[in-house]
Amino acid sequence: MLTTIGIMEVVDSFMMREIRRLLIGRPLHNQELSHEKLPKWKALAIFSSDALSSVGYGPEQIMLMLAVPGVLAYGYIGPVAFAILVLLAIVTVSYVQVAKANPGGGGSYSVAITNLGELPALTAAAALFADYSLTVAVSISSGTEAIVSAFPQLVPHALTIDLAVLFGILMLINLRGVRESSNVFVFPTYAFILGMLGLIAAGVYQAFTQPAPLIPPASAAKQWDWAVAFLILRAFASGCSSMTGIEAISNGVPMFKKPEIRNATITTYWMSAILAVMFAGISFLIMHYHIMPVPDVTALSQVAELTFGRNWAYYYVQFTTMLVLYLAANTAYNGLPPLLSILAKDGYMPRYLGARGERLSFSNGIILLSVIAGLLITIFHGNTEHLISLYAIGVFLSFTIAQVGMVVYWRREKSKGWTRRAILNGVGAIVTGTVVLVIAITKFFYGAWLVLIFIPTMIYIFKKVRHHYNDMSEQLQLPPEYTNPASLQHPQAKNLIIVPVASITRVVAQSLQYAKTLSPDILAVHIATDDETGRKFKEKWEKWNPDIRLVIIYSPYRLVIKPLLDYIEQLERTKAPSDFITVLIPEFETKKWWHRLLHNQTGWVLRTLLILKENVIVATIPYHLQK
Repeated sequence: MLTTIGIMEVVDSFMMREIRRLLIGRPLHNQELSHEKLPKWKALAIFSSDALSSVGYGPEQIMLMLAVPGVLAYGYIGPVAFAILVLLAIVTVSYVQVAKANPGGGGSYSVAITNLGELPALTAAAALFADYSLTVAVSISSGTEAIVSAFPQLVPHALTIDLAVLFGILMLINLRGVRESSNVFVFPTYAFILGMLGLIAAGVYQAFTQPAPLIPPASAAKQWDWAVAFLILRAFASGCSSMTGIEAISNGVPMFKKPEIRNATITTYWMSAILAVMFAGISFLIMHYHIMPVPDVTALSQVAELTFGRNWAYYYVQFTTMLVLYLAANTAYNGLPPLLSILAKDGYMPRYLGARGERLSFSNGIILLSVIAGLLITIFHGNTEHLISLYAIGVFLSFTIAQVGMVVYWRREKSKGWTRRAILNGVGAIVTGTVVLVIAITKFFYGAWLVLIFIPTMIYIFKKVRHHYNDMSEQLQLPPEYTNPASLQHPQAKNLIIVPVASITRVVAQSLQYAKTLSPDILAVHIATDDETGRKFKEKWEKWNPDIRLVIIYSPYRLVIKPLLDYIEQLERTKAPSDFITVLIPEFETKKWWHRLLHNQTGWVLRTLLILKENVIVATIPYHLQK
């Protein structure tokens, strides 16, 4: 019976491994990380799809706010669009400075943690967390709306399409790594840019050559009172959703090929220039055609139909818009997981979010982002208008914090031209801070209150996670009594003791002390991902000198359990039949149940797999944390 179960385990394990390889590909070696770097033309597609795709819903949101029946405010579409373009220019130049000052990535969070302190940095991180999650939800929902506008029979299946695209396409492609996701996404992005520029060129040409007025009287109508002023501010706040994604490049500077900073700067300017042209062009055509809200039909769909008619060009625009809106979510996949990895390394998020997966991507962060976006889409039934009500406040809050941090940075560095740069970032901070207030006030009862609750909640969670890791570090620190090798006893025994060691801590010292009560034949086994980390660990071990042999196993594919199991199997084959192998697994037990969620379960998985082996004794050496 045990043999049958063992065979079934092997078969199941093999099948799962093959399915995994089919879905996300073979593991990548550490040395292949350099091949995952992006040239500018690919980076533009990867990082700008969010910003560029926003022309599919940004200008429409301005129109929806101002095309209220009975209120003659339609003529303010032009001024509102112009104000957003001015803001775009300010933010673009400001974020180029952010990228130059923080080549390691992290954007607003890195700027704030270095120049402003913990609370502003965590506020920026929470704001970006909200923004990136909403980016995925809004982009996918907008993409589905684009295709539903062309094929109304798909309306009942919109939510299913949203979730299928999220989990079946975007998550899987990103789990396969940066290089493959860039190869998949680059051509649809450029196809969209070509389609939009063609649409704008054809529409503007028709507007100037046809006898109809450029701007019909109905599109130029303006009325002023306090109600209209509030609508204008709401329209501005909704239109600012077109600027989400501008910060993505500053968050991902390390993903560019060398010279990283120069390539990131050029790509930022390219992105903003293309976005400005498309945003201005679509806003003009909306006013030229006097587009009004139509249920289940987007404003862009109406513009394309009035320009081209229902021919191949119309369907090309709708199809590429759908694709780029879906792919716009990929900006978040290239922004949030690296940010989570930085937060994890700083101790504010679970540390497993800081580890690269088999394909050199931050796979745990990718899965987390997908789950949160899926929940948002399900809760709001994929309604773009409702989701956009939560949108933009997070990204503009992070904009503001980044600009303030850069002012502090320039004042401290006082490099050549620092005054001009500080003034530029100061103006940016004032403008984006004002936008935050406008969005918070005008959208408060339309959903912004949720974000204003979410951000403090996330800050609280960040601090609780950091507090737990600090408590754990304090309790695991090697005490003075363990620094003397003589404190470890040396009784004799007849089995080989293997102690997996990740780092030198109180738990490890306690485990080795226990191991010496069982046998003098002890091996401490450390898994190193590269030569440098192995060398550093060996130096620490020799400095500690516990009088126990250290074996370092190199795992360039970042696997931990499999290399250790292979080594134990090798020892099994060479030992005498009467000998035993005992594996002692050092493990700490958290005080609170939710603390367990902040740590990986490598010890538990290893113990489970070793129990199935006939001639291996497995024991866990628990250390109970008191905080």
